[in-house]
Amino acid sequence: MVTDHFDVIIVGGGPVGMALAISLHERGISSLLLEAQGLPEQVKDPRPLALSYGSHLILQRLGVWSTLSQITPITTIHISNRDHFGRTVLTSKDAGVPTLGYVVNYYDLYRSMHQLLQIHSANYRVGATVTIIKTTPKQAQVEYQQAGENKQAIAKLLVLADGGRLATQIEGINYHTHKYHQWAIVANIQTSVPQNGIAYERFTSEGPIALLPSGDGFALVWTVPFATAEAILSLDDNTFLTQLHHHFGDRLGEFISTGKRSGFPLALTYASPTIALRIALVGNAAQTLHPVAGQGFNLGLRDAWELANEIVQSSALTSEIGSSRMLRTYANKRQIDRDAGKLFTHSLAKIFVSDLPLLQTFCGMGLNVLDCLPPLKRFVARRMIFGARG
Repeated sequence: MVTDHFDVIIVGGGPVGMALAISLHERGISSLLLEAQGLPEQVKDPRPLALSYGSHLILQRLGVWSTLSQITPITTIHISNRDHFGRTVLTSKDAGVPTLGYVVNYYDLYRSMHQLLQIHSANYRVGATVTIIKTTPKQAQVEYQQAGENKQAIAKLLVLADGGRLATQIEGINYHTHKYHQWAIVANIQTSVPQNGIAYERFTSEGPIALLPSGDGFALVWTVPFATAEAILSLDDNTFLTQLHHHFGDRLGEFISTGKRSGFPLALTYASPTIALRIALVGNAAQTLHPVAGQGFNLGLRDAWELANEIVQSSALTSEIGSSRMLRTYANKRQIDRDAGKLFTHSLAKIFVSDLPLLQTFCGMGLNVLDCLPPLKRFVARRMIFGARG
């Protein structure tokens, strides 16, 4: 069996894994990116992805941003609590940035990154299913199957960006899961009031509803109880739009049309620790968050960006790539951001669905207080945009 050697092996060729591979390639670090699937097919009504302004800066530095075909800015976020008083409006001016974020097409981002890797002639292998991972104090080794052949590669560092499938093979890494007993239903929606750069986050007793500006309409992320998810997905379009209008309210007028709907169960899942011998976990392999406030992908992209920086610094200094010292430094730098992201999204997902009237009163008061204190709004907005360090 032929064995290839690299500085870094990345398992998982989604946007987080590809971002890491692009960053390493541009800085002269040899890497191998392994993806079990091929390039996803473009669909008529593809999945939207909310990017913070901070993620936009990372993608711009990677050379990806200019190749995206559809980008919708988010200039304002309107936050409210259904059937309770209190609301907050966050603007780009509050945060001191040109725009709070953007909504892009997931397939478009994936395709752009894929093409950039091909232009760079990066070591990117699709249809490559990793079967075994092994590590020693000196190296990491993977065995994988591609086109019916068994192959092997060795590196100084193994990065798992695969959603956590392989991390179960690693001694000492444990996953913690909190199931929300909810599903997220996503679709593209048209309303009688056109989008004008405002994203809406509306909390209800069943879970939050997010409507993000996307193209000339909105991208919907509707959190519903597990028991009713399948029934809502199977509704005809008119009934679905009527129920959505009832839950969201009249702020956007009538709900005119919906695109293809899909849904997925929600849970908070995170690894502890996120490093092991010659191994680092990033993106959904490290943590999967509730979609409220749209923090998950942005957190994973920061994982990849900061790991790339740590790898480059280790390569330039005496500390070897993948050494225990390098991995501890990386994990310590990411700990606050990761913990804050988990706490923030978990708290929002739990507190606002409580049926305790007093707690809901305090939630409304909190939204009003936040709206009246510009320094606090800036603090919150910048941490949503750039992570825990703001």
